[in-house]
Amino acid sequence: MFTTRPEILGTFGVVTSTHWLASSSGMAMLEAGGNAFDAAVAAGFVLQVVEPHLVGPGGEVPIIFHSARSGETRVLCGQGPAPAGATIEHYRREGLTLVPGNGLLATVVPGAFDAWMQLLRDYGTLPLAKVLAPAIHYAERGHPLLPRAAATIAGLADFFAREWPTSAAFFTPGGRLPQPGALFRNEALAATWRRILREAESAGPDREAQIEKARHAFYRGFVAEEIERFARANAVMDESGGRHRGVITADDLAGWQAAYEEPLSYDYCGHRLHKTGPWGQGPVFLQTLALLKGFDLAAMDPAGPDLVHTLVEAMKLAFADREVYYGDPAFVDVPTAHLLSDTYNEDRRRLIGERACLALIPGCIPGYEAQARRVMAALERLSGTADPDAASNEPTLADMRSARRGDTVHVDAIDAAGNMVAAMPSGGWLQSSPIIPALGFMLNSRAQMFWLEPNLPASLAPGKRPRTTLTPSLAHREGKPYMVFGTPGGDQQEQWQLLFFLRHVHHGLNLQEAIDMPMAHTAHFPSSFYPRQRRPGHLALEESFAPATIEALRARGHSLERMPEWSIGRMVAAARGPDGILRAAATPRLMQAYAVGR
Repeated sequence: MFTTRPEILGTFGVVTSTHWLASSSGMAMLEAGGNAFDAAVAAGFVLQVVEPHLVGPGGEVPIIFHSARSGETRVLCGQGPAPAGATIEHYRREGLTLVPGNGLLATVVPGAFDAWMQLLRDYGTLPLAKVLAPAIHYAERGHPLLPRAAATIAGLADFFAREWPTSAAFFTPGGRLPQPGALFRNEALAATWRRILREAESAGPDREAQIEKARHAFYRGFVAEEIERFARANAVMDESGGRHRGVITADDLAGWQAAYEEPLSYDYCGHRLHKTGPWGQGPVFLQTLALLKGFDLAAMDPAGPDLVHTLVEAMKLAFADREVYYGDPAFVDVPTAHLLSDTYNEDRRRLIGERACLALIPGCIPGYEAQARRVMAALERLSGTADPDAASNEPTLADMRSARRGDTVHVDAIDAAGNMVAAMPSGGWLQSSPIIPALGFMLNSRAQMFWLEPNLPASLAPGKRPRTTLTPSLAHREGKPYMVFGTPGGDQQEQWQLLFFLRHVHHGLNLQEAIDMPMAHTAHFPSSFYPRQRRPGHLALEESFAPATIEALRARGHSLERMPEWSIGRMVAAARGPDGILRAAATPRLMQAYAVGR
């Protein structure tokens, strides 16, 4: 089969991410004697610099990993919770019915820094200064600005000038737009990291003590103090059309830390898939597999209408359950065992027919009937139906129709010892809120995934994690750790990952072949992002699908959105075979992602 690039093969180590500079920086850690954890952390910090329209230091990161030393497969939750002042009552007093998609009221505790530091402390081997060096280099000395980052800044220049003066001063100094491919610097961010390093090194030569001091500087020191000062001092225009001050405080940061968790897992066709818990959308992937167990997918054309239709209809059911049942399990009783049970999915599977379903149909679980009614009534009031002919605003689509919409990045790493990491950093992008000049970064907007309606699984509450879309994946095969993979894309992340995974498992395609095949997704269910709309029956398809496939899907009742070739998704993946051969691949879409290894 033709592919755009070779599948990378090696035995020493592989790193793949959504930007070539991040992949190369991670590989440099392996070459320096580090392991996959060192590589992932270095790549993660570089992504905060080189993809500022997609991620930043004020964002979050869920990480799923396997440690060859301990034999554990675990999740590290770097998703920060809502601040203590983030109550439904406060937001309603501000005149809001939805949490805005940007601005300071959309901010939760930045979780990425602590998650990266704990991963480095507990599983990495290299000194903090060594791992941060590539990110500091690109922030201080500059990196070639991506065309899409430049386009995002240009699309927001007038808004910045009117409403977010700190962002105007940084991104468009003197009204000048940064040019694609020109060196772009963030010296303020480099200075923040250098100050953290100075404070870390004041702890003495012990590596772990330095990392602990760095965590303190961010969450109990000058970074937290500056975040509170900026949030309190500035009333910021947001997507609601009003100006609001933030409620986040230094105490919110000081009272939180990233936490290790057991993954949620499901067995499918000789593989065990590991995902985050229902504080994210990870279980959607597993629920969809449970539904698909009843179909002979291997007999279907990997790019044909039967596979696409069956997958999309199964995902509609799983995403409907996401809306009704998922939430932070520290606050909500989520019936995950029932949702993944054979009996439940046998009943649900009967709803998948030959025609596209246009309704949102959650499953009925005994004891949860009242909750289901409340959620569906709230969705009817709060989640509008988008124009079926409207263009998708998915941020990873190549035409960048919405400059205001941020997105996500991804990194995978595997070393010769068999350590594996999949991380999905996001948030704190340049569209989310004004840059904090003293720190050189923006805060996140993840709180927009809460509802301002009481007694729902995803209702806003202080200390609660938003139901994030961020969802890295790790798979065992025949009992051994095998593959890490993921893609940016908001609500589309699970959809593109499933297409990739099913084609790899059922049709024998290698990583690059599975990534290069035509992609599809649906916006049938309510979006996780402001203004939370849904498009019943929607199906987006790359035009690289055969015309006969496209017409067959139209005939089944799908409301088609035809997208240009090579425009959907940013999949990357890495795997380790039983012979020790390492493999890695990255999508050619958007011309940024690269896999490296040897």
